[in-house]
Amino acid sequence: MSVRYPRPLRPGDRIGITSPSSGVPKELHSRLDVAIHDVEARGYEVVVGRCMDGAGHVSAPAADRAGELMSMLTDPGIRAVVPPWGGETAIDLLPLLDWDRLRDAEPTWLVGFSDMSTIITPLTLLTGMATVHGNNLMDTPYRVPEGLLSWLDIAAAPRGHRYAQTPPNRYRATGWDDYRAHPEVREYTLDTPGRWTRLDGEGDLEVEGRLIGGCIEMLCNLTGTPYLDVSAFAQAESPEGLLVYVEAGGDDAFAICRNLHGMRLAGFFDKANAILVARTSAPGADSLTQHQAVLDALGPLNVPIIADVECGHVPPYLPIVNGARGRVVHTSTRSELIQILD
Repeated sequence: MSVRYPRPLRPGDRIGITSPSSGVPKELHSRLDVAIHDVEARGYEVVVGRCMDGAGHVSAPAADRAGELMSMLTDPGIRAVVPPWGGETAIDLLPLLDWDRLRDAEPTWLVGFSDMSTIITPLTLLTGMATVHGNNLMDTPYRVPEGLLSWLDIAAAPRGHRYAQTPPNRYRATGWDDYRAHPEVREYTLDTPGRWTRLDGEGDLEVEGRLIGGCIEMLCNLTGTPYLDVSAFAQAESPEGLLVYVEAGGDDAFAICRNLHGMRLAGFFDKANAILVARTSAPGADSLTQHQAVLDALGPLNVPIIADVECGHVPPYLPIVNGARGRVVHTSTRSELIQILD
């Protein structure tokens, strides 16, 4: 098995919208319309699925959500699939997906983060299909800060393209935009300065490896299952090692510490040349910060750990392609993630 990159998006391509986890409440449909229109303005045709109901914690019964996702991912007329956002329990789809059929299908871009990690990371590990851990549909209308890309930019990049993303060194410290009152909002409020931070020590860093990772609170539930065999993926695709990234969605530092310990014991980080940790607004605990939680769990690996990367729940967003070859550069004056769709 080798990494399979979907064909780059071209104007006129169809993009599927479905909710493998949580749907969209009626009061947020105006924001959904804004996001859809922004994708259409880029020249794409949007196909909205039936699994979009936001009245409960999931958009539809598991069989319906799995069936619609399978249909979109195996339809050669749909070139990318993106959810409105994440959710809570996409894990119930995993045994219902036809992994052999996905492995044989022409690859399609699947995009998302948070609970979508439950699907996109196993999809890359089990089928070799590259996926995008990046901003969801409801985030798509925001203007992308200089130095970063949107998931649409990445999905349209040609095979073999080498692209670099550099952090804007500003982020949104607290709060979220009220889509009910302002469904048309397109500007991030980046009100706080902040750079990447090396947690394991000091010194300049340049390290390479194939990229894989996702949301801690979601992936920790897959450790020890066939859906998260990172070591086998590394042996097949990147014997020289991986760049592993993780992000905390909302759990406090004690929970993140426990989850990362469990992931380490299960071998999730065994092939890591370096670990990227997203910036988080999740709370610390009485005697443990989020940074300390990471060091407590992952320090024994003795690999570089870079924190406060823009690949989590804190705007802005730095999309990462699971399966792409990556290089991280971090010095006192420069931080950069380079990805190559090889």
